[in-house]
Amino acid sequence: MMLELLLLILVASGAPVVISYLFQHRASLPVDFGLMLADKQRCFGEHKTWRGLFASAIATIFLARLLGFDYLTGLQVSSLAMTGDLFSSFIKRRLGKKAGARFLFLDQVPESLLPAWLFMEEFSLGWGQVIGMVAAFIVIEQVLSVLFYKLGVRKSPY
Repeated sequence: MMLELLLLILVASGAPVVISYLFQHRASLPVDFGLMLADKQRCFGEHKTWRGLFASAIATIFLARLLGFDYLTGLQVSSLAMTGDLFSSFIKRRLGKKAGARFLFLDQVPESLLPAWLFMEEFSLGWGQVIGMVAAFIVIEQVLSVLFYKLGVRKSPY
């Protein structure tokens, strides 16, 4: 069951990257609507879009159904992964990092740990498996980022 959850999280995380490549700047409405906070930084940044959130949900629901889970499981995994991703972006903006800037571990841990932790019981996982899944996600995400960059899907290798 650990592999299935890891695949769902990877798809939830990767779908926004793929849809951004396919659509470029079309239908790219930022989640934060350009909102600037008191620190004069965007809430999340220009790379966090509604299009990406919807792509994540649709792709993760589709994979969940293929793996024999209900649509709600896919939607919840996607929602939790994207919540973790938005949290990371929020923290990075508060630290003055630009949208798209690399921040190893902060970029991967919240979006993988949140769904893994909250789905522990449903996927019969122990804490060791959750930590292992987060570690695997970090490694796989790094490899896929470089691969997507070499294929021209990403603009930077991270």
